[in-house]
Amino acid sequence: MKKNKVTKLVGNILTYAVLLFVALTMLIPFLWMVSTSLMDKMEVFQFPPKFIPDEPKWSNYKNAMTLVPFGRYFLNSTIMVVVIVPVQLFFCSMVAYAFARMNFPGRDFVFWMFLSTMMVPGIVTLIPSFLIVKSLNWIDTYWALTVPSFFSVWGTFLLRQFFLTLPKNLEDAARIDGASEFMIFWRIVLPLSKPALATLGIFAFMGAWKAFMWPLLVTRTEKMRTVEVGIAYFKTMFEVNWPYQMAAAVVVMLPVIIMFLIAQKYFVEGIALTGMKE
Repeated sequence: MKKNKVTKLVGNILTYAVLLFVALTMLIPFLWMVSTSLMDKMEVFQFPPKFIPDEPKWSNYKNAMTLVPFGRYFLNSTIMVVVIVPVQLFFCSMVAYAFARMNFPGRDFVFWMFLSTMMVPGIVTLIPSFLIVKSLNWIDTYWALTVPSFFSVWGTFLLRQFFLTLPKNLEDAARIDGASEFMIFWRIVLPLSKPALATLGIFAFMGAWKAFMWPLLVTRTEKMRTVEVGIAYFKTMFEVNWPYQMAAAVVVMLPVIIMFLIAQKYFVEGIALTGMKE
């Protein structure tokens, strides 16, 4: 018995040691980014490299935010997030409900064909999407920044799998009481799907906030740039101002961290339950 306890203790210690090592490998790049954001421009290139700056330069954050109009960039990215996240949640949840609960000819075939589009790399559809936006005269407008992200195939799949875990008894009882299909979806299914909706909301938020290629492609003027595009302004043809760029990256990363911490409970629950069936 004592030997088993020792073996179990050693096993737990080794497990936590491995997890701690993996956590550190994930955390060190972020700590290095924060450290670089507080260094002098030339201090970054010292050898051997230093992890802690001699004299932290908090002014790097102020200079990074004022060197380029980051206030405007934050406004544009905020508008993208505020518009894209709720619209994407609404559209994806409606389509997912149709695939999970409504019976119509060829439903499964349509779903799998629909799902197969996830195998198409995004770079393949980049030019066709740009040509469509250009033909609509949406270049350098909020329409171009938001409308192409109103729907997500992956988000639909996630919600559809979660909807399959919900008991049908509540829906049947609502139909007996005369509720329409939309009322069942709006009043019963969605309130029970907060974990999955929160999970998709986090991913939609991150996708919109961290988008770089698409905003760079469809915007022309500085007033329409987003935060990710703004970070690239600290890189010129001849040099990169690493402290300013890292300071801007830290500031841009904060909303994502805050969003995850707020919705962490629902996020973990949504991942745990998605894919289970009744």
